[in-house]
Amino acid sequence: MEQIPLFHLQFLTVSELTRYLRQLIESDELLQEVWVEGEVSNLSRPASGHIYFTLKDQGASLRCVIWRSTAQRLRLLPQDGALVQAHGSIGVYEAGGQYQLYADLIQSAGEGALFQEFLRLKALLEAEGLFAPERKRAIPPWPRQIGIVTSPTGAALQDMLNTLRRRFPLAEVVLAPAPVQGDEAPAAIVAALQALNRTIHPDVILVARGGGSLEDLWAFNDERVARAIAASQAPVITGIGHETDFTLADFAADLRAPTPTAAAELAAPNREDLRLALAEQSGALTRSVRSLLETFRFRLEGAQSQLQRYSPLGYIRSERQRLDDLGRYAGRSILHRLSLQRALLSGVHMRLNVLSPQSALQRGFAIVTRHPQGDLVRSAAQVAPGTELQIRVAEGSFGAKVIDQFSE
Repeated sequence: MEQIPLFHLQFLTVSELTRYLRQLIESDELLQEVWVEGEVSNLSRPASGHIYFTLKDQGASLRCVIWRSTAQRLRLLPQDGALVQAHGSIGVYEAGGQYQLYADLIQSAGEGALFQEFLRLKALLEAEGLFAPERKRAIPPWPRQIGIVTSPTGAALQDMLNTLRRRFPLAEVVLAPAPVQGDEAPAAIVAALQALNRTIHPDVILVARGGGSLEDLWAFNDERVARAIAASQAPVITGIGHETDFTLADFAADLRAPTPTAAAELAAPNREDLRLALAEQSGALTRSVRSLLETFRFRLEGAQSQLQRYSPLGYIRSERQRLDDLGRYAGRSILHRLSLQRALLSGVHMRLNVLSPQSALQRGFAIVTRHPQGDLVRSAAQVAPGTELQIRVAEGSFGAKVIDQFSE
């Protein structure tokens, strides 16, 4: 007969155990913010964009994963054989039954001490107010002179010059060459900044270099460089490394750009934007002038109308019209007077005709004159028999001779 166990045994599945371990590890705060140093090996970059590698030392190895979204923003990616320090969280890959590091930051093994020094200097200068926002100066919108502090042989210089030439060729660019890497770089960068401020007096200064590791960029984490940038008479724009790189020079500058090219873009206006702005200003000016001219035209027309109301010309025109009316009245008056005079004259003429000898002759009377003396015969006593007479009637005249004389 089978014996019944005294105690009930609890069995876990592999999945349950693995899930328990994952939860146990992920609840440990230390394991969620951990730095691990080791040599990179078994590096793999599949088409998914994720990065898989192993960190190892003499005694152990650790599987690591960098997700694609994280890898896209890292300035330093792992390389086989490189000694690195990886930051991230420890988790368990349940399907494989293994714990691994989900890395979100990679730096060279020597960067740890440098980073601590960076944090120390940053805290020191920040406490002095060197990075205070209120001390930041505005970048001039139309710089006439632009100073550049960078290596004369680096690609960053050509990128900036091409950008400045394309965007704003009116600006004069002055290069103060300085090494941007190595032990001599900090002093040279400080000297270049001081020389530009002392002799050229540019409107803005660009301090730039291309990307690199923390060691490569360390010259721009030098305290002397940060102080020289803060003390610059001209505002300073930094464009150091890549977008994810931050240096003490960036914090001390008046404006930080993610790259050297971006620094040049921030320093110089775009001439196309300037052309558009000028076109808009020209249009606005034209509209303003037209509006002003229209206002003045209305005012002038009003003044002209008012002037016409008070102008002597109006009085002259009125008097001229009055003169025309008087002329027409005078003409009519003269014609009327002439008509009256003509009527009077006609009446006199008629009276004269009635009283004229011709009228008497028409009524049968005659005019008798002695011939040839021509004097009128008014009395029979003026003639004697044999006296020759001239007798005029209404229609013609004839001669006669007195035969006898009769008395009443």
